[in-house]
Amino acid sequence: MAPTTVLITGANSGVGYATAKVLASASENFHIIMACRSLENAENAKSEIEATGIKGTLSTIHLDVTDQKSIEQAAELVSDKFGTLDVLVNNAGIGNRDPDLKTRFQAVLETNVVGPAMVAEAFRPLLLKAEKPYSIYISSGLGSIAMAGGASGPDFPGADAYCTSKAALNMVMAREWAVYKSKGLKSFAMCPGFVISNLRGKSEEARNGGAFGKAEDPKVSGELVLSIIEGKRDADAGLFVQKDGIYPW
Repeated sequence: MAPTTVLITGANSGVGYATAKVLASASENFHIIMACRSLENAENAKSEIEATGIKGTLSTIHLDVTDQKSIEQAAELVSDKFGTLDVLVNNAGIGNRDPDLKTRFQAVLETNVVGPAMVAEAFRPLLLKAEKPYSIYISSGLGSIAMAGGASGPDFPGADAYCTSKAALNMVMAREWAVYKSKGLKSFAMCPGFVISNLRGKSEEARNGGAFGKAEDPKVSGELVLSIIEGKRDADAGLFVQKDGIYPW
């Protein structure tokens, strides 16, 4: 039986790292490709996960979501080695607090929206060769327009660009679902929850949530990805999922 091949962007830390670890620990049938801007960081993360004792297998690949040539080369390498791809997890993302609005928006939208769209386009032909392909976009509840305008809407440095990017990423997913669902591709926008991450900064306080409260272990995000891949959320394909249900757009 051929392994279920999963490619995760930004897999060397945070949600991407935790997802790789959860999947690799769940079954010997998973092969996870850890796709990262820094191959050195990817290799270090791979070694850390393997040292914990896993059932599945891991490999690494260089992929910078802001560099089209890097994306195309990664897709070619995956095609040559595996011939197909079962799951694409578009996880790589950033926040930006630059005081200049144009700088802030351009940086965040390039990484959080344009990058995932290019990655999806490059790897989609491989996904469509799979028997039951999944395309998962790691979004955020902060990208919900319905919730953003409420009294408790997000208010932190860089929230304007970050929230806008996740709302736009949700649309990237929705359009993919509309066009490719007839070909068997199941697409999801997924909120990973409020988890420990370098996204807010690399200090312990920032990683653990800072002023926003205590963040959860990112393994909960990996477990949600696993449930999607196992088909437990198939009825929610094309929607904005979170561990306890669905978020409004």
